[in-house]
Amino acid sequence: MGLFDFFTQEIAIDLGTANTLIIHNDKVVVDEPSIVAMERGSGKYIAIGQLAQQMHGKTHEDIKTIRPLKDGVIADFQAAEAMIRGMIKMIKFKNSFFTPSMRMVICIPSGITEVEKRAVRDSAEHAGAKEVYLIHEPMAAAIGIGIDVEEPMGNMIIDIGGGTSEIAVIALGGIVCDKNIRIAGDEFTQDIEEYMRRQHNILIGERTAELIKIEVGAALPDLEHPPEDYAVRGRDLLTGIPKEIHVSYKEIAHCLDKSISKIEEAIMSALENTPPELSADIYRTGIYLAGGGSMLRGLDRRISLKTKLPVHVAEDPLRAVARGTGIALKNIGKFQFLMGG
Repeated sequence: MGLFDFFTQEIAIDLGTANTLIIHNDKVVVDEPSIVAMERGSGKYIAIGQLAQQMHGKTHEDIKTIRPLKDGVIADFQAAEAMIRGMIKMIKFKNSFFTPSMRMVICIPSGITEVEKRAVRDSAEHAGAKEVYLIHEPMAAAIGIGIDVEEPMGNMIIDIGGGTSEIAVIALGGIVCDKNIRIAGDEFTQDIEEYMRRQHNILIGERTAELIKIEVGAALPDLEHPPEDYAVRGRDLLTGIPKEIHVSYKEIAHCLDKSISKIEEAIMSALENTPPELSADIYRTGIYLAGGGSMLRGLDRRISLKTKLPVHVAEDPLRAVARGTGIALKNIGKFQFLMGG
């Protein structure tokens, strides 16, 4: 260990469309929504994460809330930089008499372009990183689940996040075939908003739609342990007066059907492109689900019925990618698939 290693802090970042997690010393030290609030006049960022989330959909003209990531990639460069910088400030570093130099491992979607990679790297460097390593999300999810990715054994990982669903077959420390579609948690939320407007003549915001998804979201219209109906409050489109209605999980399963079918198509397409030896492995090991979207009730059963394969949901699927990124950070030398700084 060199003298400068004492001054270097290592952090792993799961930069997600919906949530950003930061791991430092094997612990999740930051888990915040990926959103910032900006004052329009001065251009100053006044809130980050949870605080900004509370303002979302409730701001006046002087404040604007921004989600810097769209479909898993950086859409607003300055806001992303402010968000990363603000979240790093939330970490309590030891020896914090001076700003530490930082080594970062950041996970990125597998279908990302070179330009989008550059944007992630630049944002991290502007936020204070001296070394930046990038890791693909399905690979990080596989490591987080506890799969030995360097074995000559095929494993299929499906990571359903906020902006993207990533389907990858992993063997020998690399991604053999992958499919990346921009249909995931955010799309489910939009489907619910649309359905409420069309079916119930009620206008709801993004945060309410998100709550409906969490409380009564389902992928199948018949569940063994159904959730109770959920009370939804919004604006009546006919009268303009606020009103309340109750929705059941069956309705939500119906309105999410189209988007889930697209994810199923992508899974089938990835399976079709898998080399036969790896297909034989997947038949034995099954499919692993990670990411917040995999917590949708009945989704594992629906994918299992479609593919005729066993489907396993990772424990704590929301943090599987972040955990894997943290493990990769500790073993930078060992993992060759990290794209170096």
